Amino acid sequence: MSHTRLWAAAIIIVVILLVGSVFSAPHTRDVAQTPSAPVATTTPSVTLHDAYRKGVHTITGSIEAPNACAVVSAQANPLGNASTTDGIQVAISLATDTNVCLQLPTKMDFSTTITAPANLPLSATVNGAPATTTAP
Repeated sequence: MSHTRLWAAAIIIVVILLVGSVFSAPHTRDVAQTPSAPVATTTPSVTLHDAYRKGVHTITGSIEAPNACAVVSAQANPLGNASTTDGIQVAISLATDTNVCLQLPTKMDFSTTITAPANLPLSATVNGAPATTTAP
């Protein structure tokens, strides 16, 4: 008879623990939604340096990326119509890495070349947005 009472007591305790854990555990629908981190809307400053030799501009520069895992690429495009070139636009693509990476701003270098006349003004865009440029 004592074994039956022990088993009955053990089953009652297990049922109470299971029911209590189901009702006390937080559910995904009960957790408050935290707002996502604000996205920076400012375009980082770009440093550009143009070296001209024999009709070819070699444009090097740097940009401050949000972390060291970011990928930076650049492409130089002539500004103006097909017959005249008014300047050179450096289109910089800054893609942030979604993997785990130390979120420490890092200076990233890039380089691109273009055939164009000498003494043309340079401008830059980062992901399509106009960027402020500085000389090295």
